[in-house]
Amino acid sequence: MADEMDVLLEKVDDPGLRAELRAAVDKVRAKRSFGLVFESHLPERVRLPEYPVRRGTKVVRRADKRGEPMSVASVRGRQAKVVTDGGTRETVPVDELVVVAEFGEPVYPGLVSVGSIRRGGDKPAHVVINAENHHALEMLQFTHAGKVDCIYIDPPYNTGAKDWKYDNDYVDGEDAYRHSKWLAFMERRLLLAKQLLNPDDSVLIVTIDEKEYLRLGLLLEQTFAGLDIQMVSSVMHAGGQARSGRVTRVDEYIFIVFVGDGRVDPALSSSERQRPTLPRVWFPALRGGTGNALRQASPALFYPVFVDAASKTLHSVGEPLVRSADVSATKAPKGTVAIWPVLKQREGTWRFNPAKMRQYFKDGIAKVIGTTPESWTINYLRPGTVEFINDGTFSITGRDEAGALELGWGDDSAGKPMPPRSAWNHPSHAARMSGTELLERFLPGRRFPYPKSLYAVEDVLRYVVARNPHAVIVDFFAGSGTTSHAVMRLNRQDRGQRQSIIVTNNQVSVDEAKALAERGLHDGDPEWEALGIFEHITRPRITAAVTGITPDGTPVRGDYRFVDEIPMAEGFEENVEFMKLTYLDPVDVELDRAFAAVAPMLWLRAGGQGSTVAERTDANGALLPFAVADRYGVLFEPDRWRDFVATLPDGAKTVFVVTDSAAVFAGVAESLPVDLSVVRLYENYLTTFAINQGRVS
Repeated sequence: MADEMDVLLEKVDDPGLRAELRAAVDKVRAKRSFGLVFESHLPERVRLPEYPVRRGTKVVRRADKRGEPMSVASVRGRQAKVVTDGGTRETVPVDELVVVAEFGEPVYPGLVSVGSIRRGGDKPAHVVINAENHHALEMLQFTHAGKVDCIYIDPPYNTGAKDWKYDNDYVDGEDAYRHSKWLAFMERRLLLAKQLLNPDDSVLIVTIDEKEYLRLGLLLEQTFAGLDIQMVSSVMHAGGQARSGRVTRVDEYIFIVFVGDGRVDPALSSSERQRPTLPRVWFPALRGGTGNALRQASPALFYPVFVDAASKTLHSVGEPLVRSADVSATKAPKGTVAIWPVLKQREGTWRFNPAKMRQYFKDGIAKVIGTTPESWTINYLRPGTVEFINDGTFSITGRDEAGALELGWGDDSAGKPMPPRSAWNHPSHAARMSGTELLERFLPGRRFPYPKSLYAVEDVLRYVVARNPHAVIVDFFAGSGTTSHAVMRLNRQDRGQRQSIIVTNNQVSVDEAKALAERGLHDGDPEWEALGIFEHITRPRITAAVTGITPDGTPVRGDYRFVDEIPMAEGFEENVEFMKLTYLDPVDVELDRAFAAVAPMLWLRAGGQGSTVAERTDANGALLPFAVADRYGVLFEPDRWRDFVATLPDGAKTVFVVTDSAAVFAGVAESLPVDLSVVRLYENYLTTFAINQGRVS
């Protein structure tokens, strides 16, 4: 085939055209011709609705989802003169335009804090970034190149159900290039992710289902050539997703890429871990908390339980009272005490009907607790606990005097750390119970499609970072924020100071986007942005997890299961920074006019811990010669380096020197203590992002 092409090229008479064609053919030949071959597609394009329309930017019409970009020639007032690729010029109102950026073009990112939580003392902060993840990965090249210990991602599965976008449009099942677009989308991000991983010791974890696992495996083999890669099958839906005439699907897949000395260590999954004492298993049968738990809302669940006063055993269960009946009209059988679902003098309801109450006492999974008849109430074993009895996690060691079950741990071999196997089937990994239902506790009334099981993510991270209490974990497909939540859980279990950096965009769902568009709204409008993933799900979920308070202002209901059996309302002793990625003018950066937006990146590069040098000026507006924070310092005037060094705190490990002179920088760097990491601003920043141009084709 190659010889035929050469012969055909020789037949082209025009030397210039022949040379151009030969160069194009050589470029094609240089690409892979074996392994996983797919169309690279044009670079993706992202809309930047909050970026100002100004001279030199590329724009599209706001209402045109996939319009061809135009160049802005000038802006006067609220009118912009734009030029198409074909040379057509026109004047368009600025409000009708939105700035776009194509991947492969250099971008100069900044970060803006949009909120924070401080409950963790001097621990490194978890960082939650609202950004397009490709650009966030480019930003992290400046702050974390070669420093990340683990990357965990749960990318779009490419189901054909419009679960992801390519070039600002959803990719559905009818798209003939669906798979190659997904591969191009993933390859660009994996190549950037590869640069973040610590080459000496790190791990990449990618979850996927049956739609793309074969292609993903080949893509990982090519992107991380020569490294060990394993795949785990993990049961997420024990009941399965039934398919007519096909095998019922119960699992998905986890690829693990081992970089350098990266490894998994023997550990127990959340379902397997042995504990010194059995966790709490008996919980109130009395509902509480909301208006739906009151008698008038569910009168069929308001009934008496009669307990023998002498033996504290069940005598009988009464029937529900009619809505207007008073409890004083009900007489308890002789020698019994009537227990009603009353909490703090409010008539509530039991969690189940009289028939179930009788059956639960018969089976030993309901019992009376309390020290005096006046304080007696009913507790029961939750369905999840009964499941653990059935699957052997818990064993029945006997019954108490009233007939209630007494429980202990199951198999004697439980609790011995073992290397994880390639097939996982743990109750804690159930996506519905530990993903969807758990998320509902933190965000009542809000929905997110298919959140991961908190304990499944916790387990896979435990296998690879348990030995490193200071690990940095990145997730650039953060979704609802499960990864940060899991890292916080791990930290609490061993007093670790691991830091998560997660990225999600603020995209709205297909249905929400349609409804908002029908109201004349567009991306960038406050009403639109309020329903995006970052604002509506990720940020409030992480806030609720740390503080223990839901967005409604109420304590999170329920307890964590597995390993840490604590109330969710207890929260975590962690710090969090919520940030938004912005786009800067490189000229402003070079002239030191954009320090406020670059400052959070300096803090992040220095470890994301402690205070921040946030401003270039002091309280009176005067330019500072230098400024220091807990972990780093910024030297704005290099000739003041002696004074600067004298003010650096003991914990400082990084120094940023602002100078446009390589010689001055070298001289200052040589004079600073050898244990400091010295970075030149803004040359290092600008070079980092200038080299992004064309890096990922």
